[in-house]
This record gives sequence, C-alpha cells and structure tokens, in this order.
Amino acid sequence: MNSNNRNTQHSAPGKMEFFINKLKKNMSPPQLIMLVFFTLILIGTALLALPHSSSTGRSIGLLDALFTATSAICVNGLVVLDTGSVFSTFGQVIIMMLIQIGGLGFMTFGVMVAIVLGKRIGLKQRLIIQQTTHSTSAQGLVKLSMYMVLIAFAFEALATIVLTLRWQQDFGWGQAAYYALFHSVSAFNNAGFALWSDSLSPFVGDPIVNITIVLLFIIGGLGYIVIVDVFQKRSWKKLSLHSKVVLVGTGTLSLLGFLFIYFLESWNPSTFGQLSESEQVLAAFFQGITPRSSGFNTIDIGSMLAASQFFIIILMFIGAASGGTGGGIKINTLVVLILATIQTFRGGGQIHAFKRKIAGETVMRALAVVMSSLVVVLGVSLLLTISEGMLEEHFLEVLFEATSAFSTTGLSMGLTSELSPVGKMIVTITMFAGRLGPLTLAYALAQKKRTSKIGYAEDHILIG
Repeated sequence: MNSNNRNTQHSAPGKMEFFINKLKKNMSPPQLIMLVFFTLILIGTALLALPHSSSTGRSIGLLDALFTATSAICVNGLVVLDTGSVFSTFGQVIIMMLIQIGGLGFMTFGVMVAIVLGKRIGLKQRLIIQQTTHSTSAQGLVKLSMYMVLIAFAFEALATIVLTLRWQQDFGWGQAAYYALFHSVSAFNNAGFALWSDSLSPFVGDPIVNITIVLLFIIGGLGYIVIVDVFQKRSWKKLSLHSKVVLVGTGTLSLLGFLFIYFLESWNPSTFGQLSESEQVLAAFFQGITPRSSGFNTIDIGSMLAASQFFIIILMFIGAASGGTGGGIKINTLVVLILATIQTFRGGGQIHAFKRKIAGETVMRALAVVMSSLVVVLGVSLLLTISEGMLEEHFLEVLFEATSAFSTTGLSMGLTSELSPVGKMIVTITMFAGRLGPLTLAYALAQKKRTSKIGYAEDHILIG
C-alpha cells in the first residue's frame, strides 16, 4: 500500500513535467510568449482581486483586477481605479512587480534565474529571448539579457535615490523612498502608473522630478540594444544603423513634440494660462515627450486643445523604439517608411541611411506593422464608439483611448474611468494585443520564405 502511494506521488510530477516539456516542443516562440503573458495576467488578476490588495479590505472585482493586471504587465498605464487610493500597499507592490516583469520581459528574468541555478539556456529559449528583445541575431542573447537586468536596476536605483532626496522633505524618508521606487520602476518601463490621482501634475514646475522621470522613460524607450551599443562603442561612427536611426528619430520627435505643444498650449488659458514661464517650458517639454509611450502627465490632457490632443495621438501611435519598454509602431519603423517614401518620390532606387543600405524586406515589414496597427486602432475605435454610445463630438476621446491602449502609452482624456464593462474588456484585449502584436508579427515576418514552384506573370496596378 505504501509502495503504491509512493509510486503515485512520483508519477504525478513526472506526468506534469512530461506535459510541460511536450507543450514547449509543440509551441512556437510567439505562442509560448503569448501563453506566458496571459498566465502572468491571470496570476496578477487573482492577486489584485484579493481583499488584501484593496485599501478598503473588500475585493475590487475580477473585471477591474483583470484590467489593472493587463495594464501593468503590458506596461500600459490606463487605469479604471485610482492606484494610490484604491489599492493597498500590497496591491501597489503587486502592480509594481507586474510592471517590472512586463517591461523587462519574462524571459529576461528566466535567464537570470537559470544562470543562478546553473541551468543551460537552450536554442528554443534563445529564440524566445530574440523575439522579446527584438534582437537581429540569436548570438549573445544571454549576455544581453543580463545587461538588460543590470541596466534597468541601475537606472531605477539611481532615480530612486534622486527622487527620495527630493520628496523626503514633503513626505518623510520612508514614504518618499517608496514613492520614488514605484515611480522610477513605472517610468523606466514606460508604464505611466502614478500614486497620485492627477499623475504628476503637482510637480509640473519641479525640474528635478520632470527631468528625472523624462530621462527614465526616454532611456527605457530607446531599447536595451541601443543602450548597450552606445555603452560599448562610445563613438557615433561605430554605432549600428539601428542605433543611429533610433537616436536621431527620438531626438527629432522629442524636439518637434516640445515645440508643437509649447506653441499651441501657450494660447490655452485652461492649461498654460495658469502656469509661469518656466512651468510652461517644463510642461511643454514633458507633454511633448510623454506620448512616446510613457503615460505620465503634468497637465490635464482633457483640457488641452483639440489640435494638441490629435498631435499626441500621432506621437502615441509612433511610440518608442524596438526592443525598448515602450509600444507603438516604433520610431525605427516610421523612419524606414519615411526614407522609402522619399526615395520613391526621387524616382526609386536604393533606400539608404548613414551610408548603409536598407533591405527591401525591412521596408515591407515596416509597412505591414503600420497597416496592421492602423486596422486595429480604427477597429477598436469603432467598437468603443458602439459600446460606449459616444456622440460625434466625443470621437476624438475614443480615438485617443484606442491609440493609447494599443500603443501601451496609458494617457487618457478621461474616458477610461467611465468605460462600461464591455468597453473595459475591449480596452483590455487591445492592451494585450498592443503589447504582443508587434512581437508575434515580427517573428512571423522573419520566418524563412517558402519558395513556390509556380511563377506568375508580372502586371501593374495603378497607384495614386
């Protein structure tokens, strides 16, 4: 009898291990990425739905817990409940952990644990890391993963120290350190979660808070590949084409965002009309860069001019860089399409940048990413218009919400907190798709092309 019990006890783990190994073998990297992210969201939902996660001691409900967990793991930042007042310290810590895992990628943590335990990183694991980091090669990925962890923790730790020193005079050392850690993790991972109901509006004129937070989400949005490239080569000429494109594109968009917001909102008494000259500069600087997937704001987005709001929608759609903690179609995707368009206007020929040729396959991938993203954003806007019963004059709010959800930015004109249950599910699915869509699409497009034995005659279609 005892022998049978022992056999049963040993066979159960054996069957479970066999099932997991079989699952890994039969699933492609994109499918495994989707499964793990979905599992993490379910775990986060269960934890946030606990009464202990609420400041009132009563569960917030499964739907709101699911929305919050998805927003955190997808580093989005859209919230249906105020993070600082509704969630307890336990709930806020859970949100912070989900943000960190979602920003770095679950495989990065997996690599770190595997190295600590002395386990070998197999080919399948390397392929998954390649997809989650947007790396062009499967070589050196373990080292890159370790760099990612070190970079993230180093910048978050440094920012935590700076913000603690700034906030200790207002909140005391303990609370200041906690606030500093939470917002540093949220900013570096481009999540946009804040412990104040009006985000960072109380610090609209604070240069230390503004510069620290902006530097965090800019560096996080550049991508670990670019950061490592800059750190190792330390010379503009030696940088890869990808790094040069990302750095120039980021600088250009940041400058345009600042100038555009500053010029428009200077005429708006509801926003800049209440600020001093120095505060206006800081506010324009912050709002001009934060749509690149950060999610924080220092002025009320809903009070901005319609032109400014539409410009922010464009910036959100573009997003950060591939391999970074932000979302959107990616700045490098936009640059490739702009270069291809310019070259087409010039009569065609080789597409190039910084004396390097850009492959035609890269242009086709960029076009596929933009077109699929446009379809999703417009489709979600249509669904939200129906589910929320929005009138024509509120369509900009709907488009803003859909773009913010898909680009994992997290900014809102106020619609998020008023979403119906159906609307919450639509936005939840959109956040999940926005986080995983570019990853799975890039992998699918990167697969080896099937050669067809059938050749078709070439013909022409009129364009334009």
